[in-house]
Amino acid sequence: MIPYGELLGLEIEPGETAPTLVMPFATDVIGRPGFLHGGAIGGLLEVAAIGALKQALEAEGGGRIKPINLTVDYMRGGRDKVTRARGTVTRLGSRVANVEAIAWQDEPDRPIAAARMNYLIVR
Repeated sequence: MIPYGELLGLEIEPGETAPTLVMPFATDVIGRPGFLHGGAIGGLLEVAAIGALKQALEAEGGGRIKPINLTVDYMRGGRDKVTRARGTVTRLGSRVANVEAIAWQDEPDRPIAAARMNYLIVR
C-alpha cells in the first residue's frame, strides 16, 4: 500500500480484474460534520485506479506509471460509513492507459463519486 493509502486507512479486497479498496469512516477523513472530505474520496478513487492499472500491467510483464490527469465527479455526499472503490482499465496502450473508478457506500450502482484518469506508462 502506498503511504497515502495508509493515511486514509485503506484495506485491499483482491478481485479477479481489479482490487476493491475499502476506506473506513474515521476522524482523519471527515469534511463537514457527518460527511467524508472530498479530498479523501478523490484519494480513494485515485488509489483504486492505480490498483486496477498495476494489476493489469502485471498481467503484461509490469511497468511504471505516472499520472497525466484526474477528473472527479462528485455525485452525492459520502456519509459516515465504510466507502469502497474499484478501478476499471478502459484502455491499456503501449504508452498511455485510460482508467475509470467509482466509489460507493451502499451499492456499486449508486456511486457517491466517479473519476477518469490517464496515466503515462513506462515499460
